[in-house]
Amino acid sequence: MNMRHLRISKNWDARVPDAELIARSAGFCALRERIVQLAEPQSGHVVVDVGSGTGLLALAFAERAARVWAIDSSPAMNEYLRVKAISAELDNIEPVLASAVSLPLVDGIADLVVSNYCMHELRGAEKDRALAEAMRVLKPGGRLVIGDMMFSFNPMRPRDRHVVALKLRTLLRRGLPGVFRLLKNAARLASGRGEHPANVVWWREALERSGFHHVKIEVLAHEGGIAVAQAPATGILPYGSASTEAVPGTRPSEASRASAPGVCLR
Repeated sequence: MNMRHLRISKNWDARVPDAELIARSAGFCALRERIVQLAEPQSGHVVVDVGSGTGLLALAFAERAARVWAIDSSPAMNEYLRVKAISAELDNIEPVLASAVSLPLVDGIADLVVSNYCMHELRGAEKDRALAEAMRVLKPGGRLVIGDMMFSFNPMRPRDRHVVALKLRTLLRRGLPGVFRLLKNAARLASGRGEHPANVVWWREALERSGFHHVKIEVLAHEGGIAVAQAPATGILPYGSASTEAVPGTRPSEASRASAPGVCLR
């Protein structure tokens, strides 16, 4: 669940308790179930979980697939997941200390690449690198499923404007602590240390640039969305040749009707 960009700006090792608490929330559990449903794991599949954190996705996929490579750049997150896997008597999870932009895996190893609420920690060019790495490790015809914040700070786009306004109202309703949090977030954004969410339009174009096809974007009722795409059956398609579809935001999935994912501490 935690994936850092190249310039690590947060101490993720110190955030394990918070990350685990968030992973246990109803909203994130519902999001996990939707990601699993869209990924359609099979018993013989090899899965790569990018930004695995404390194991929200990795543990669920390990129950359904042959092997899960759990990628995270936090040693403490990896150790937490390792112990959880032992407690669940799952011996097919391999926690790996690595970055999303450089997966230490051979080409074409994975049937599925999944990720949940972590890509917003990467800047745009780094997201592109992470998608290129996902394409590289996927088998021909393999599937990519990414759940993440899917909005931007662009006031010209109605959904982006709505999500930002909702976040501002939520913080202001908390009174003085909310105002302090708002100022803190503004300072982080101004210094380049904040989160870097991207909207649906960016995700569709980025997936196309990376050569994915059969792109579908499921817009959730809250800030999030789920992108589903497929690696070409043979070779990498040139930019612009991908087939894209969008799931209307006016028809939220089951995950979006559950309690929305709360404050993201990644």
